[in-house]
Amino acid sequence: MNFEYSDRAREVRDAVADFMEEHVYPNEEAMLAQIEEGERFAPIPLLETLKHKAKSEGLWNLFLPESEHGAGLSNLEYAPACEEMGRSAFAPEVFNCSAPDTGNMEVLVRYGTEAQKEDWLTPLLAGEIRSAFAMTEPDVASSDATNVAIRIEREGDNYVINGRKWWTSGALDPRCRILIVMGKTDPGNESRYRQQSMILVPLPWPGLTVKRMLPVFGFDDAPHGHAELVFEDVRVPVANILLGEGRGFEIAQGRLGPGRIHHCMRAIGAAERALERVCRRARMRTTFGVSLADQGVTRERIADMRIEIEQARLLTLKAAYMMDTVGNKAARRGDRDDQGRGAEHGLPGARHGDPGLRRGRRHLRLRACRRLCPRPHPSPRGRAGRGASQPDRAPRAQAVRQHRQQARRQRLRHAVGRAERRVRAPTAFCGVTSTRCNRGGASGNRSGTRVMTGLPRKRGQHPCSGEAGEAP
Repeated sequence: MNFEYSDRAREVRDAVADFMEEHVYPNEEAMLAQIEEGERFAPIPLLETLKHKAKSEGLWNLFLPESEHGAGLSNLEYAPACEEMGRSAFAPEVFNCSAPDTGNMEVLVRYGTEAQKEDWLTPLLAGEIRSAFAMTEPDVASSDATNVAIRIEREGDNYVINGRKWWTSGALDPRCRILIVMGKTDPGNESRYRQQSMILVPLPWPGLTVKRMLPVFGFDDAPHGHAELVFEDVRVPVANILLGEGRGFEIAQGRLGPGRIHHCMRAIGAAERALERVCRRARMRTTFGVSLADQGVTRERIADMRIEIEQARLLTLKAAYMMDTVGNKAARRGDRDDQGRGAEHGLPGARHGDPGLRRGRRHLRLRACRRLCPRPHPSPRGRAGRGASQPDRAPRAQAVRQHRQQARRQRLRHAVGRAERRVRAPTAFCGVTSTRCNRGGASGNRSGTRVMTGLPRKRGQHPCSGEAGEAP
């Protein structure tokens, strides 16, 4: 792949970076103060002002590749702008590029009916409402989507939903007006991947209860928040089903592919900012008369941070490139096209938690002498991102499976190659000398076994040769 960003990608990235330098970073403390002083789970007035300003400058809905609703950027072109947004916890929402709204909008663009788009996609694109994605459940390992157990049963013109969901990010936001819920409509289906469906549930709605807020590292992540939801005989119209019954797993794979790229690049942006703070801190502090920046162990750790960030960025960019060139499905499987290109878009998810969280943890260690660390800190948001859809565990298992498959294919290729070489260069064991003979004459044995010919030969004639008196 070409490691140079396109002119369009650099233009958008620079515009986002300039906007953040001018408007976002200077207002971070003020926005935090507004959260502390007012109702925690309420829109932030200053953030709403910045959203209008970003929209007026054309920095709005920068995601959505191959859609007339977005900015016309591919996954690879959007990645550097997404990294810039990850440097601040507030920035993605400023540009209407925050999760889970981005993934939910992609679902509606790809799989929604015209009525569903009119009701929910249009206000989401305008930034008027927020949304949530309810997949994770407390009673099963939801990183395997086939384990999802909440029931969605049809009764006449309605679907009835019963069960529990938790870590539903964004459900506590008062602007959240729509849930995408994944559950089972056909648990008896022979295919494990045709049992699940996705359905739209408006908020608020009869029978749907927000049971509690779930903190991360003691942070409530207000005004976004993560909630546990209880569904008790929740009835929604049949028209709210997405794409049809049994298509939930298909939708989930389509949604999580680009979403992992977004999460990874935002985590890399947070890691870059944390590394900058580490370097500043190391220059400011001294121990035993020597600056921390001059200590060997500090330099080694900073070097490790830089290497890991670069690894994560390149792996994520390669995955984005593969999704653009061979498609999400082929990129996920690691297929090779006619030019030998291949990758897994899950692999960055297997690495993405490391740069952001490791940088954050080391940042905290270097700031151990102070009670408070700068906020918004990347670690809680990064930890929440890892818990939201288990973006690292499942891709790691997938990577192991794919490595085994590739190893088996490689062993098979080597075995075939060895067989072909034996055919091209027959070899036999000499019946006289009991050594390998490459002459392979009349008595040559292509399988490489001992040759004991019973043909009559002249005195001194080598058994592997038709010429008397010759030895190999």
